[in-house]
Amino acid sequence: MDSRESPREPILTIPFGMTALLVIMAGIHGLRALLPLATDAEVIWTFGFVPARYDASVLAGRFPGGVGAEIWTFLTYAFLHADLTHIAFNMLWMLPFGSAVARRFGTTRFFAFFAVTAIAGAFAHLVTHQHEVAPMIGASAAVSGMMAAAIRFAFQHGSFLSFRRGDAEAAARVPALSLMRSLKNPSVLGFLAVWFGLNIITGLGAIAIGASAQSIAWQAHIGGFVAGLLLFSLFDPVPRAIMQDNNARVLPPAAD
Repeated sequence: MDSRESPREPILTIPFGMTALLVIMAGIHGLRALLPLATDAEVIWTFGFVPARYDASVLAGRFPGGVGAEIWTFLTYAFLHADLTHIAFNMLWMLPFGSAVARRFGTTRFFAFFAVTAIAGAFAHLVTHQHEVAPMIGASAAVSGMMAAAIRFAFQHGSFLSFRRGDAEAAARVPALSLMRSLKNPSVLGFLAVWFGLNIITGLGAIAIGASAQSIAWQAHIGGFVAGLLLFSLFDPVPRAIMQDNNARVLPPAAD
């Protein structure tokens, strides 16, 4: 082996965008841990997503935050977590997929994508829980969006799920399939079946996550996932894969 050859980068290194998100999440949770319980509850009601806040039958002024909270809570809920188990579970799930997406998109697009999928999850939760008073918190919808984005390229040859050691930057930037071709890919279809199945079963109460009695906002997960799957191409800076037919003619990539 040539001693001048630089060592290959581990496939699961953490890019800046993902590291920054972890620090922000951990910092917010750490600061909340220092607050009195009553103050922390006020933070959750002010920045958590409460569907009943948009219910005309609810008396005005019942929830803290006023009109501003009706706007910012579509996103801010994703930065709050119930406990260490909750935040650890979300961040561990996001690490492999979010790192690949952060490396592919770059920090600015990564955070914008996180915001869009979190907001989509809040909308899905609002539609399915219109009169719900309990606040929804947690980054699970955005985590689901990252997973959806990642499967658009994760099963391509040389990507981070191909189980081959190599350069992490190259693995995250393999050409993605179009949405239509993704939905015809057996690996993607298998992943979708398992992911949707687990979320539906979990939401129906057949599977318990930890010892918490809190309900799981599985509709928000699906909202974030669908948004990530459909909106991936709007954020993706990597040129689409070029397909070839049996006569070796180059075909343009299919549109989403």
